[in-house]
Amino acid sequence: MKNKIVSADEAIAVIQSGDTFCNSGFVGNGTPDELLAALERRFLNIGAPRDLTLVFAAGQGDGKEKGLNRLGHDGLLKRVVGGHWGLIPKVAQLAMENKLEAYNLPQGVISHLYRDIAAGKPGVVTKVGMRTFVDPRNDGGRINASATEDLVQLITLNGEEWLFYKAFPINVAFLRGTTADPFGNISMERETLVLDNLAMAQAVKNSGGVVICQVERIAERNSLHPRLVEVPGVLVDCVVVAQPENHMQTYAVAYSPSFAHEIRVPLDSLDPMPLDERKVIARRAAMELPTNAVINLGIGMPEGVAAVANEENILSLVTLTAEPGVVGGVPQSGLNFGASVNTECLITQNQQFDFYDGGGLDLACLGMAEMDAAGNVNVSRFGPKLAGAGGFINISQNARRMVFVGTFTASGLVISIKDGRIVVDREGTARKCVRAVGHVTFSGPYAAERGQDVLYVTERCVFRLTEKGPELIEVAPGVDMDRDILDLMAFEPIVNRPTIMDRRIFLPKPMELRDDMLTVRLDDRIAYDADRNLLFLNFEGLHVRSQDDVNRIRLAVEEKCHAIGRKPRTVVNYDNFRLADDIAGPYVEMVKYMVETYYVGVSRYTTSAFMRLKLGEAMASRNMMPHIFETPDEARRWLINGELAQ
Repeated sequence: MKNKIVSADEAIAVIQSGDTFCNSGFVGNGTPDELLAALERRFLNIGAPRDLTLVFAAGQGDGKEKGLNRLGHDGLLKRVVGGHWGLIPKVAQLAMENKLEAYNLPQGVISHLYRDIAAGKPGVVTKVGMRTFVDPRNDGGRINASATEDLVQLITLNGEEWLFYKAFPINVAFLRGTTADPFGNISMERETLVLDNLAMAQAVKNSGGVVICQVERIAERNSLHPRLVEVPGVLVDCVVVAQPENHMQTYAVAYSPSFAHEIRVPLDSLDPMPLDERKVIARRAAMELPTNAVINLGIGMPEGVAAVANEENILSLVTLTAEPGVVGGVPQSGLNFGASVNTECLITQNQQFDFYDGGGLDLACLGMAEMDAAGNVNVSRFGPKLAGAGGFINISQNARRMVFVGTFTASGLVISIKDGRIVVDREGTARKCVRAVGHVTFSGPYAAERGQDVLYVTERCVFRLTEKGPELIEVAPGVDMDRDILDLMAFEPIVNRPTIMDRRIFLPKPMELRDDMLTVRLDDRIAYDADRNLLFLNFEGLHVRSQDDVNRIRLAVEEKCHAIGRKPRTVVNYDNFRLADDIAGPYVEMVKYMVETYYVGVSRYTTSAFMRLKLGEAMASRNMMPHIFETPDEARRWLINGELAQ
């Protein structure tokens, strides 16, 4: 086996004009800047190679000079097929000037294309992108007039519509690892992510191409542990040792052992966010986090949700993930986005998108640049500015619940929070609630048809998606609904009876979300067995502290009873139930009303002798038969076989 270690210039010399090459990385995580710098240098020196086709999944740049921005020279690139363009403005500018063929495809689809090209498959068949700008009935992912080839087709399989993304050969791969041996075996122990390096290498080798990998050090032959090798040497043609400045761990950090998962950091060392509009939005979004759920947080505004979750001590109750393959821990922000601390597991990017596309996310929180009367969201293109979709389409289309976050207006907005109220000191000049978004990155009608639960959260109000469009459901304290919301919208949302946003959001102290999350949601506490006409109310662990709590219970159970359409027999679980002394009277009055109005019979149970006594006395004082037992079996037997409650 030959020694594969060469200089960057020697490696780049194998690239020919017209080649198709793919580049690894996520922002600055794993981005091979040594190779990109060498390619730029060769082009500027001799004018070759030219007319390359660039393929990339995640955004790979710092928004200025690094990453794929190094390739923003007229003539170097002929075609670009990319996921997220916002961090590569130099290349995006060439696209907007029609100086190259530009396509924006979903990040997860490109990630899967590497794998399918490696396997010799014709392409990716998926529903990701339906009814968005990627759908061939719209733009087919084309960004400019130079992009004329159809890369996406609408097909029918078993009577269902699908999108087909065509595969194509790739000649060159730019990868990055930590350590290589002379045979080209690559490990990634100091990298933040593993990304798609293996799938990319396999795709290029099976296309008859050349795989070039940048590393920071060389090890002795046969010294790498096989379990550490992420890309085997049989797939690698050239290894380049990078200069330290071109091999930073992220674009913000040269090296952090916590990002490499060598150490776990104490989370109380992370600073809390200041109480501003970003924290208000993050707090309201965090209130939607379900216990034991798998969550994705996007770049930008959604990053604050992780900080709020840490401050509220609820990170142990959820699993945060990021699309490049992070599972668990605390995703980082800014130019560290993609890295994570205290991570539980790292998987490949294409495997993460398998999980996402299949509906594995319980909830996702993503940014919102524009929304419209149909509930569509745009984050990908605004006139001459090209941001790209990244993983937004995969995530937003397939998460069970979606929370979009963003300020209500932009460009000059100044907000202050005083005495638990929002004050708009200066309104933003850019209105984000438009009649029709310029680019459909998320299709509201398609989500409504599929019954997806969607919220749009701003610092001053919250909307929920309905079949008829967005409904205004919450208004912040201190906000005038007409002046500060409706008058600034280009469409009329549905307005019924919006409530006041939770006042805890606007106060400096923590919101005590942990207590809320450890209390089961009311909707999840109500179950109905139609065959036996049996309604089960699981009030285990429920803490009733106020009249509002009593009202919420009544409304939730009433709604279920109306949906049932007949009076059910009812069993109530009062294990570990807590009832404040000053609210016991109103609670029992509510129970009496429900029994007389909606139930044909009711029984109750709790292992607590004290609670049996407390409820029994309260009900007896209101001429109610408590029918409260120690075990669920006793309660069910009495209800089914015994005398019905009066």
